[in-house]
Amino acid sequence: MVLTPWVSRLIFLNVAVFLPRLFLHERYEAIEAWGALIPIPELLLYRPWTLVTYMFLHASFGHIFFNMLSLMVFGPRVELELGGRSFFLLYFVSGISGGLLSLAFPSTASIVGASGATFGVMLAYAKFWPRDQILIWFVPMQVRIAVIVMTVITLFGSFGIGSGNIAHLAHLGGFAGAFFYLRLLDSRSRKRRFEVKQKGPRVSRSDLDRWSKIRRDELHEVNREELDRIMEKIEREGVGSVTPQERSFLDNFSERAGS
Repeated sequence: MVLTPWVSRLIFLNVAVFLPRLFLHERYEAIEAWGALIPIPELLLYRPWTLVTYMFLHASFGHIFFNMLSLMVFGPRVELELGGRSFFLLYFVSGISGGLLSLAFPSTASIVGASGATFGVMLAYAKFWPRDQILIWFVPMQVRIAVIVMTVITLFGSFGIGSGNIAHLAHLGGFAGAFFYLRLLDSRSRKRRFEVKQKGPRVSRSDLDRWSKIRRDELHEVNREELDRIMEKIEREGVGSVTPQERSFLDNFSERAGS
């Protein structure tokens, strides 16, 4: 399994925050008290940072293990599909929406864990590869079915049916946040495809090969920075993001490189 950049960073950060628990013991409780989310709307006004910090705190080794395992299984393909920036936002939008939905039933019980965020990543995986088979409680099922099963469980759990010590609303909020975020990405993608169609011919592989041969070291510093910006944009957002002005810039210098 090859980990992508943002999946690796998020796993590292979660583990780095968890490790002090193994050595500080009781003193770690002060860190947890500062960063845990307490789902009371009035209290959140005084502790707004907890909508983010609660995602990086975990109650036990099993808690962090299964959350990070889920991120490792679903995250890399989703990050490659969406790109680093969009994957990063998906993770945080899912986690934050999980915390916000938890406010629907105020409680003094602290909430910690990346489950809302990882559930959002799982939903994104199910959107792109719905028929992939995974194991849930050692039972093989398609990812889309797994999402439905988990949704039903969280709905029952949120009303106190077999809930135990699990923040079911945070899980459901993770699904909800990811759903709306992915809808937003879809609408932007459709708009971008329309704009690209209006611009004229698509960027071809030969265009990319030609642009990659531009002699960067021979360019003026300003042009070199612009070249780097456009090529990074293509890598990050795809060839469809190239504007007519950017294409003209690249074509101009690629012609010089070929002369």
